[in-house]
Amino acid sequence: MKISFINAIANLCEAVDANVEEVASGIGLDERIGSRFLRPGIGYGGSCFPKDVAAFRSVAEQLGLDFGLLTEVEKINQYQKKRFLSKVRSTLWTLRGKRLAVLGLAFKGDTDDIRESPAIGLAQMLLAEGCLLTAYDPAAMTRAQSVLPPSRQMRYADDPYAAMNDADALLLLTDWPEFARLDLKGIHMALRYPIVIDGRNLFDPAVMASNGFTYLSIGRPAAHPSRIQVR
Repeated sequence: MKISFINAIANLCEAVDANVEEVASGIGLDERIGSRFLRPGIGYGGSCFPKDVAAFRSVAEQLGLDFGLLTEVEKINQYQKKRFLSKVRSTLWTLRGKRLAVLGLAFKGDTDDIRESPAIGLAQMLLAEGCLLTAYDPAAMTRAQSVLPPSRQMRYADDPYAAMNDADALLLLTDWPEFARLDLKGIHMALRYPIVIDGRNLFDPAVMASNGFTYLSIGRPAAHPSRIQVR
C-alpha cells in the first residue's frame, strides 16, 4: 500500500511540478509511517507482493467483504507501467522504429528474479509498439530470454554502454546500484540523442541537465540541458 500510495503522490507531484522526494521525506519523518517503501517508480513486482495482494483480496471477496483498498493498490501498480510508457511516447513523439536502450529486467536490483517484473512488462509493451530494444541486466538476462527471446526487435548487450550504443533514448527500469554509478559522459557519448527516462530515480535531475541530458524521472520535474555540454 505504501508503494502504490507514493506512486499516486508522485503522479500528483508531476501535475503540479513538485518533487516527490521532498514530499516523501516529509511524510517519512512521522515515525508512525517511516520512510521505508516510499520510493516511487514503475511499480512493484516479484514472487510475493502481486500474488499476496491478489490472494488477500480474494479471501475478502469470498467472505463477502469489499476490500476496495487492495483493488486500488493493484490498479495503481498496473497504471504505473502505462504512465511510464506514455512518458516515453510523449518524449519521443512516436515509438515505432525507435531504438531504445533498456537497463534492468529483474523486478528489483540484486536479484535475477523476473517474476511479475514491471521492467519485463514494459519491455513487452514497448515491443508491441514496434520499438527496437537492446537490454542489459547484471543478473537477469538468461531468465529474461525465456519470455523475451532474442529477435530482430529484442537484443541483449554484454554491458550497459553497449546497450546504449546509438540508441534514441535510455530507459532505466531496475534499481541496480551499479546503474546509478554509470559514467555520464560515457552515456552521453553512447546515445544517439542524450535522452534518459528514469523509472527508478537513480540520478539527480540538476546534475543530468548540467551534463547535457534531457532527463525525465518519476514524480520530479523534467530536466533539460543547460548551456554546459559534454560534447
